Amino acid sequence: MKSFLLSILILLAQFASSQIKLKSSAPLMDKVFPCTQESSMSLTDIKKENGLIVIFSCNTCPFVVGTEDFPGWENQYNPLYNMALKANIGFVLVNSNEGKRAGVDSFEEMKSHAKKMSYQMPYLMDENSELANAMEAKTTPHVFFFDKNNKLIYAGSIDNIWDNKRKKDEQYLSMAIQSVLNGKKVKPNFTAAKGCSIKRVSK
Repeated sequence: MKSFLLSILILLAQFASSQIKLKSSAPLMDKVFPCTQESSMSLTDIKKENGLIVIFSCNTCPFVVGTEDFPGWENQYNPLYNMALKANIGFVLVNSNEGKRAGVDSFEEMKSHAKKMSYQMPYLMDENSELANAMEAKTTPHVFFFDKNNKLIYAGSIDNIWDNKRKKDEQYLSMAIQSVLNGKKVKPNFTAAKGCSIKRVSK
């Protein structure tokens, strides 16, 4: 774990407060994005009765795909999607790496990666990082969980497995899903996002 963190330190991004605030409304719900599963989809298309989970992701970040020392969070996407599905919560991945759109994060590469990893959920291409900018997303991965009224109730990491000083494993996102399913408040409702920085294009 230590070697993993040291080897990608230059890619590491941690943001404790720079994002849309809790209880903010989900932005761009009706905007249509290119989708690897279908020709296009909006967040409204994907949202279900009890809410919507948006995870900013990509095809190559070590925090997503893993290394020899770190499993990566990507292997949790399908189990979390199925957990959300059972709770009647929509679930979507979003690729906002506009700076790599001509290479490893092109739409064709997204489709190839989704097929390789057997993604069960929609994977959207966020052109010009518009959705990432609207949500102030910073990392891959970065989780935003909106309730049935489109209000933000959780933001941050999937869990704390990146922290080699942790006293116990904390499955933040799965706990949040379970809380919504049980009609309880989400606790914690914010954690620091860990991952590679989203590759925006400077204007």
